Amino acid sequence: MRNFEIYDEENNKSLGVLLYYQREHTFIVELIDGLDEWTAPFMFSTYAQRGIYTIPRDISFLWVQERIIPSTRQNISSILRTHKLKEYDEMKFLELSHGRCCQDSLSIRELSTLPDYVIIRQKRNLIDCTVLDDQNILCFFADGKTRKIDLTKLDNEDVTEKVCKNPKLLNSCMVGTGGYYITFNDSIDVPAAELYTAGKPIPLTLSDFITFAGHNIIDTQECCRELSCTRQNLAYMTDRGLFEPIKTNTRGNLYLKGDVLSSKGG
Repeated sequence: MRNFEIYDEENNKSLGVLLYYQREHTFIVELIDGLDEWTAPFMFSTYAQRGIYTIPRDISFLWVQERIIPSTRQNISSILRTHKLKEYDEMKFLELSHGRCCQDSLSIRELSTLPDYVIIRQKRNLIDCTVLDDQNILCFFADGKTRKIDLTKLDNEDVTEKVCKNPKLLNSCMVGTGGYYITFNDSIDVPAAELYTAGKPIPLTLSDFITFAGHNIIDTQECCRELSCTRQNLAYMTDRGLFEPIKTNTRGNLYLKGDVLSSKGG
């Protein structure tokens, strides 16, 4: 990850930080606290007006695109050759211009460390998440907190109307770049801050969850060892409904250890 200060040269003032994740080619803008619709960069004015200072990745990316030569420029091949670039790269073009454009007095300059306000906010970023039943998800945050979120109650039409009504899309849920959001099919995002606020606190840490999984989930080989049986016998018992795998795979299944052990007396 590389970090750049967003600096207002006319007013001699820092407005925020641009975070660039090279591997994912993702941009996130973190504005300083206290900006309003008049002092924030124009594209972020509506967010600042609502007190939102962590800007979503799509809007952050759009801000970058607005400040550089577009990829559709007629002579883009010539421009790439002039700057000895093998392919179009938004970050490289942004660096070449130091983030300046004719629409404002902003520029960027690279930082070696992140400001404290960004570090503090990142403590509420996501570490992991898992989909539960009934359109709920369990989110684990960097500050050690765990929250259960009912997706049907989010103020996000894409989530309530598309994700919640499409099990395949729902189960594509994963943590996005830097833990700043969850994403469904890498196309519908929900910011971590929104999840943190909307979620119901659960007295469970990620460490607790991992410990539970390590002690209570066993694979096919371990299951056979516990029951002193072959894979064929295990398949027969599963077919009879003595216990069910919690996850199936062509290479083997996963089972709850308690279900397996209770079947010994069945």
